[in-house]
Amino acid sequence: MSSFDDREKAFENKYKHDQDLLFRIHSRRAKLIGLWAAQQLGLTAGDADAYAKMIVQVDMDEPGYQDIVRRLRQDFAAKGLEISDHRIEKELESLLEIARKQVATD
Repeated sequence: MSSFDDREKAFENKYKHDQDLLFRIHSRRAKLIGLWAAQQLGLTAGDADAYAKMIVQVDMDEPGYQDIVRRLRQDFAAKGLEISDHRIEKELESLLEIARKQVATD
């Protein structure tokens, strides 16, 4: 049974590693979309970094990215910017690939 236990442990370790990697990729994407949104909002460097960190926290609210979209929509509307959900989602999609590459090289 030792080989079975070893295989089980290996699968558990791989699952844990994959979940950690996915978490890091999604966190990086949230930071990148936060920086993109900060640019749209006209925030300066220090404020942009703080805004991006806040977006990372927003992403922890619920599974998926809809919490990010809602928050960005609210912030854009407060500034009088008309940026559609579709544009935000497209940006999230392209930034996901960038985040994957960045995390892979870290």
